[in-house]
Amino acid sequence: MTAPSEASMKEIHELIAVDTTSRDSNLPLIENVVKKLDAYGISSQLIHNDEGTKANLLATIPAADGTRTGGIVLSGHTDVVPVDGQDWSSDPFDAQVRDGKLYGRGTCDMKGYLGVILAKLDQLTSAKLAEPIHLALSYDEEVGCVGAVSLVQKIVDENLAPRGCFVGEPSSMRAIRGHKSMNVFRAEFNGVAAHSSLPSEGVNAISYALRFANFVEEVSAELCSNGPRDQSFIEPTTTMNVNKFDGGIAVNTIPSQAVVHFEYRSLAVVDREALTGRFRDEAAKLEAEMREQNPACSVKFAQQAGAPGLDTAPDEEIVSFAASCGAIATDEKVTYGTEAGLFAAAGIPTVVCGPGDIAQAHAPDEYIELEQIVACENFIDSLIAKASS
Repeated sequence: MTAPSEASMKEIHELIAVDTTSRDSNLPLIENVVKKLDAYGISSQLIHNDEGTKANLLATIPAADGTRTGGIVLSGHTDVVPVDGQDWSSDPFDAQVRDGKLYGRGTCDMKGYLGVILAKLDQLTSAKLAEPIHLALSYDEEVGCVGAVSLVQKIVDENLAPRGCFVGEPSSMRAIRGHKSMNVFRAEFNGVAAHSSLPSEGVNAISYALRFANFVEEVSAELCSNGPRDQSFIEPTTTMNVNKFDGGIAVNTIPSQAVVHFEYRSLAVVDREALTGRFRDEAAKLEAEMREQNPACSVKFAQQAGAPGLDTAPDEEIVSFAASCGAIATDEKVTYGTEAGLFAAAGIPTVVCGPGDIAQAHAPDEYIELEQIVACENFIDSLIAKASS
């Protein structure tokens, strides 16, 4: 097996060493990338979160004639999931090579991909590009594709109009053109506390929260039986689950608060706004019933995260372009969500294609096969060559 370049391994090691767990800032990593880009004369824009603690990065390597519009986006997220409670064989933030694999948090998801791109900056800037290459690095993908919303909007606002985008999530270098949407919600039921011997003096928040949770299950069963289907997925229908339930303080107290956490992952053809509206309406209906008992009651329904699904047509140019650069052609669609749907929703044809296997992502002893890093290097080399022709 041909080994990854020293340049790629160096960049990946540096990226892993910066702990960018989503709960923390990614600015140290972003600032390092800015310095690397500056060294090659590449200007970059940072799009910060409201608190100024995190940032997306957008940079354009122009075509040889100075053109900055059109071209290809190389997109990836900078955050990683926590290592808390996981049993690692080595320091997760000190990448280690063992038996043809590179271990460390983010090696697979997705600092291996980002490291390869950074290692190719010399080639990217020295090539006589016929079209620009845009680098789009986001924050907080792991907590709901939060940062990419403003990143994609910046691409639109700048009128960059790229002809396509590669999102480098781990796909074993297969060209993935479809995945479901991701939608996360919190419904808080505020009732009235009372002694359990006097239930008429209180309003039981858990009772209403359970009714709401049951409604979620009913809608799930309905979509599973009668909703649209796509056999390309392991789960061919829209799926949804109540995944967390909080409520009550003691067995002898009517609970004044209960919270239902649920999510759904819909096929791209499903109207997310209409589906979410059904849950919002049910929450409002239950609130009205609670307030009939006591006007102090309330229900707070909020969407905490969300990103559209991806359904890139097989005849889109970006699909064949991915294959021409060495990506493995497939009609498979994946179960996990990515930021690709946000790019596609903005009118940018998008394919998910990156090194590593999603099965290793988020796990203790996360790793990427060294041969996958090599495959990614070959892909970027081919992309540069084709963008220069």
